[in-house]
Amino acid sequence: MAKDHGPAIKDDKLYEDLRRDGASKSKAARIANAKAAGTLDHRGSELEDRSKDDLMKEARKIGIEGRSKMNKDDLVKAIRKS
Repeated sequence: MAKDHGPAIKDDKLYEDLRRDGASKSKAARIANAKAAGTLDHRGSELEDRSKDDLMKEARKIGIEGRSKMNKDDLVKAIRKS
């Protein structure tokens, strides 16, 4: 059973799993709370369904270099790496 981490952490088990995997306290808390609230963005699972233009915008926002020469599959891989 997961330890109670107080009212700031909404999903104690997920928080502990993320911390055990090496996530920082703040990152683990953000992810655990977003999942508990149902607002966790599953960006990785839908990348293939997005248009190349949308992927280019995402790559620009992240700061991926060489994106203008990438095809859609390369953009998906680069976004997932970042």
